[in-house]
Amino acid sequence: MGRAHLPTRPAWRCRECGAPWPCGPARLGLLVEFRGDRTGLLFHLGGLLAEANAQLTDATDLHRRFLGWARVRGGTMFHVNHEPGAEIHHTDPFAVPAGQRSPVRRLRGRLAAPVTLWTAPGPAGLTVSSTLVAEGEPDRLLGLVDPESDLWATVEEAGRFAVTPLGPHHRQLADRFAGLFPSPGGLFALDAWTETPYGPVPTDAVGWVGCRLDTAREYGWGLLVEATIEAVDLPRDTPPLLHYRGRYRELTD
Repeated sequence: MGRAHLPTRPAWRCRECGAPWPCGPARLGLLVEFRGDRTGLLFHLGGLLAEANAQLTDATDLHRRFLGWARVRGGTMFHVNHEPGAEIHHTDPFAVPAGQRSPVRRLRGRLAAPVTLWTAPGPAGLTVSSTLVAEGEPDRLLGLVDPESDLWATVEEAGRFAVTPLGPHHRQLADRFAGLFPSPGGLFALDAWTETPYGPVPTDAVGWVGCRLDTAREYGWGLLVEATIEAVDLPRDTPPLLHYRGRYRELTD
């Protein structure tokens, strides 16, 4: 393993940034080091997990911390990004070239989607690019989220969450909550936040909605979350941040 962003023992924090190891840059370094050898990467992380588990007696969910980000799921592997906005959530830097991907994956990439931030009391948060609003009585909101994310565990316990549509100025925030950008001190350590009954929302948000969880079920490789909209706050109209063909985009006239 490269010398940069090595873990301290027995604290298991990055020597460079102090974040819980493996931090974002450490994950990127591991992916480069084990390029083309996911099995080797998982065996390597498994050995470190066993060591950390013996030393961090008060830590929880070490399995997700050490292995969850690198685990193969549906032909994809989570990775840390080189540049904010280059990729978003559950993509593989060493994946099959776009022209050789399945037609469904190519179709999904060609459907522009709004980038949103889901947060819940706790707090926990996750960048989501599969949010849909359905008008009715009552109004509903749906989205696909990672069933193993901290967000889902928190939403399931709290029974409520907030959804914030992100704007072009939120690119780095979106990458951070997608796990693609380092977050020393925790996801909510940076930026300014406004507390709501449904979870914290960015103070500079273009608006947010508060939702009550109704149900959730496995759907493809994700979890389809269905909720009732209970509160809407839209103070101003700002162009959205979009995700299209693996990159962030902005609306142009």
